[in-house]
Amino acid sequence: MTELVSDLVNGLSLGAMYALIALGYTMVYGVLKLINFAHADVMMVGAFVGYYVARALGVAKDPSALKVAAVFLAAMAVCSLVGLMVERLAYRPLRKSPRLTALITAIGVSLLLENGGQLPFVFGTDIKTMPDLVRGEELFSLWGAPVDSVQLMGFGTALALMLVLQFVVYRTRFGVAMRAVSFNPEVAGLMGINVDRVIALTFMLGSALAGGAGILYAMAFTSLDPVMGLLPGLKAFVAAVLGGIGSVTGAMVGGIVLGICEYLVVFLGYSGYKDAVAFAILILILLVRPQGLFGRASTEKV
Repeated sequence: MTELVSDLVNGLSLGAMYALIALGYTMVYGVLKLINFAHADVMMVGAFVGYYVARALGVAKDPSALKVAAVFLAAMAVCSLVGLMVERLAYRPLRKSPRLTALITAIGVSLLLENGGQLPFVFGTDIKTMPDLVRGEELFSLWGAPVDSVQLMGFGTALALMLVLQFVVYRTRFGVAMRAVSFNPEVAGLMGINVDRVIALTFMLGSALAGGAGILYAMAFTSLDPVMGLLPGLKAFVAAVLGGIGSVTGAMVGGIVLGICEYLVVFLGYSGYKDAVAFAILILILLVRPQGLFGRASTEKV
């Protein structure tokens, strides 16, 4: 029981990170019907920004809540600006183009961020270690399974960010505008909504969440490199598909479910298949319920 609870705690913590990244995928898809494959690399940028800000503030030697908040805010702010630049320079000129063109461009932007980050004057190719933002110590135990400060902070921060996003989407004027654009951008424009602004802000909001997820991921796994976003990004995409791409609630649930499934595989003694389970879930959900758990089946007229 102790081992099972420990793996479930780890799965919840990891799943919350997946959910944060998946929210960026699902928000962009909701308004543009585009899979932004560069999103995971924006997460990588956030992790590196957090690394440099944490070193500049000396968080490892003298950690404090104010410094940790500054690290998160800096990473989220920079990532939101990166998301805005990607939307303005790469996606907006192709908005009227076929979807395949935009999809190829998204892959190109992803490769640009990954390979550009490896340049010596950017991040470099050497693996960096994230400073400890909080001291890893056991806070309490559940059925004998220890819960440390890093796990609790990671899950709590991710949950708080998801709740803030839920409030923004369903309780603000911007959220109403975003849902209107998602439903029908042409009609939303006729009703006086600035569609370009809504799409740009959606990219910024999703990228800010990716920046926060990058910090949490770096705290949990400590190692940073320019291609660190590749695998968690693919898994977050699976989480978005599992929950129903385009559904905010689905992205959150899909991320949590995926994280728990991964650690259940570890609990059963098949840790070597931990990464493969995500793609097995992707194949299964596409075969059984392509619209995802919270998605709705739709038909297209041709």
